[in-house]
Amino acid sequence: MLDITPAKKLTATIDGLYKTFGEGFETAPTETLDLTFEGISGDRHAGLTRGSGGREPWYPRGTEVRNERQITILSPGDLAATAAGMEIDRVAPEWIGGNILMSGVANLSFLPAGTLMYFDGGVTLAVQAMNGPCRFSGASIAKHYPDREGLDLLFPKVAKRLRGLLAWVEKPGTLRVGEVAKVAIPEQWIYA
Repeated sequence: MLDITPAKKLTATIDGLYKTFGEGFETAPTETLDLTFEGISGDRHAGLTRGSGGREPWYPRGTEVRNERQITILSPGDLAATAAGMEIDRVAPEWIGGNILMSGVANLSFLPAGTLMYFDGGVTLAVQAMNGPCRFSGASIAKHYPDREGLDLLFPKVAKRLRGLLAWVEKPGTLRVGEVAKVAIPEQWIYA
């Protein structure tokens, strides 16, 4: 017999929005995000497709695949837990390439694939997966703590299951700071 958890709805609020301005990894705050089916207009992660990388070892690097990594969603609680685990004051969303900072959902990084976020302004985002922490994010954090060694490699260990979510745009539009989302979590089960 399978243990099935029923679908449910939660509410979350946008605390911050961020995008890249050019080729860099880090993001910068913005009051709005214009989203198309390709993601954030002008962002380095925008596109209907992307080249595969180290997270898809079953393809040669650079193989064209669907871009389900358009948006990175983070939570203040997960960032605070990561900072505490790294014994630093804070981890800012911008330092690790965050696009949306959302509050109101405990354990945000654990929202399952298939969760839909319906924002008041009309945008819908579809959660693809939990985001895995990498040393590139760790290196970005380390730049802000030059007196601490090893933060680049510590981040992937500490931030495991705290790195937020990857999502793609199901319905485009504009997101605004302070906007509320209905978070629709699908029915869940463990396939064993």
